[in-house]
Amino acid sequence: MSEPGKPSPVETIKEQSRFLRGTMPEELVDDHSGFGKESEVLMKFHGFYQQDDRDARSLSRKDGTEGKSYIFMVRTKIPGGKMTSRQLLAELDLADQIGNTTLRCTTRQGLQLHGVIKRNLKETIHTINNIQLSTLGACGDVNRNVMCCPAPYHRPAYRETQALADQIAAHLAPRTPAYHNLWLTDVATGERELAYGPDTEVEPIYGTHYMPRKFKIAIGFPEDNCTDVYTNDLGLLAIVRDGHVTGYNVLAGGGLGVTPSAKKTFPALAKRIAYVTPDQALDVVTAIVKVQRDHGNREDRKVARLKYLIANWGVEKFKEQVESYYGRALLPPTDDDVHGFNDHMGWDQQGDGRWFYGLNIENGRIKDDDRSQLKTALREICHRFAPGIRLTSHQSLLFTDIADQDRTAIESILKSHHVTLSEEVSEARRWSMACVAWPTCGLSITEAERALPGIIDQLELELARMGLAGERFTVRMTGCPNGCARPYNSDIGLVGKTKGKYTILVGGRLLGNRLNFVYKDLVPEETVVSTLIPLLANFKQNRIEGETLGDFCHRQGNSSLLAWSESFERQSTPSPGS
Repeated sequence: MSEPGKPSPVETIKEQSRFLRGTMPEELVDDHSGFGKESEVLMKFHGFYQQDDRDARSLSRKDGTEGKSYIFMVRTKIPGGKMTSRQLLAELDLADQIGNTTLRCTTRQGLQLHGVIKRNLKETIHTINNIQLSTLGACGDVNRNVMCCPAPYHRPAYRETQALADQIAAHLAPRTPAYHNLWLTDVATGERELAYGPDTEVEPIYGTHYMPRKFKIAIGFPEDNCTDVYTNDLGLLAIVRDGHVTGYNVLAGGGLGVTPSAKKTFPALAKRIAYVTPDQALDVVTAIVKVQRDHGNREDRKVARLKYLIANWGVEKFKEQVESYYGRALLPPTDDDVHGFNDHMGWDQQGDGRWFYGLNIENGRIKDDDRSQLKTALREICHRFAPGIRLTSHQSLLFTDIADQDRTAIESILKSHHVTLSEEVSEARRWSMACVAWPTCGLSITEAERALPGIIDQLELELARMGLAGERFTVRMTGCPNGCARPYNSDIGLVGKTKGKYTILVGGRLLGNRLNFVYKDLVPEETVVSTLIPLLANFKQNRIEGETLGDFCHRQGNSSLLAWSESFERQSTPSPGS
């Protein structure tokens, strides 16, 4: 275990919860719009968060009414983002009938329903399970959604990584019957549906305390790191020879959450640990989970992620512990590393005579409004063609298994509903993403999803004016420092610092294997783009041929970037009386 000390209050709640039951069954049927503090901890394991609309809260204060009216975000866990048209249509129905009419693709290949009220939680979760999906473990101190490349290429390696993602997800799913007792009782008969056989409360991997903190796993390819493997607690980099996965480089200790007031916290990318063969992978994954379970910090949740354990121990000690749990020595990682990234947008051939189409969805929000009717377009395509659906880690989706003769019709449906085709999206917008932030996320300090489109509008104009519209770089924005949209390894990161102001970070890269650094702090939202103009001008004038924006910033260093920007701004400012 971690060093002796008083466990955090969350640890006590988990231990006394009767395997994630707590008082949720009683609170679920009481007259309150929300749940108590202990249930707020436990509900995350079941796949939902308690929230309130902070816009509505502000309005209620103005009209003299105080108090919160609770709503819930319900997250579906979808390993590798692989689902069917029928499942997507059912989620869209829930959004319209029970949620706030929108559905959101997440940065971890899942789906989120927003605005669900308490009395509709059971119907929502029951319906999701009826379509063979689940919310169990989508949040909370357990393994979260397992990511892998969603591209439906008919190549053995892609099938093998998806199969491993499914295997890991099933193996690390919580076993408590509390989930099934609470949410899967048949409404008509009252009979319970058990997923794991006898009514046992044994958690063979997690025990009574579950994990010290959330745990994230992703599988990627060296030539295509679309899952951002280095940002996960555990990354598996597939080594492919002659079309098949011959093994995986194991990466451990990634995580991007930061608490600015706690200097002991920091973003981190995973460290290269070992090489494992496909038949070793699941057992080694389990060993790593158990090491973190037994040795992660349970006294201070700010430093409870695996990255802090590895920072304290060092890679060698961590590897020795993993080998001890696994029962044998592990080989060192191969030289294979990430060198490519593909977001899989636009048309591509699967290799079986069919096509898939990657549709860029700005910030993952599926909705209809006066500008675009994306939700209606998705419904029509799913009803008419029943394509396979894959969700990406960039908050977008793929239509798969498309016949050649149907490609034009699908594009026509999108266009008729004013949905911008991926081929027509600017590079700046295509590679941008934001977290939900204000008004529903309780942790957000300021805007992200609602602010980034306007910032990209301005940025597009400046890039076109400077002749840089064709440059490919990532822009990621979060409403707080917790890093949900992965801003700390992007070319440009915008992180909410205080209301209406952001920290600008630069120097990461699309490949995802380098952290960025603070360029300027406390930048007002309305001056974000003007603050970036000197940086972009510097890049245009002084880059090395073929150098990306992130690589340029990394090579220059912040002192040089700031000095150049200050000189640029002086030269650009008209002198008095001019």
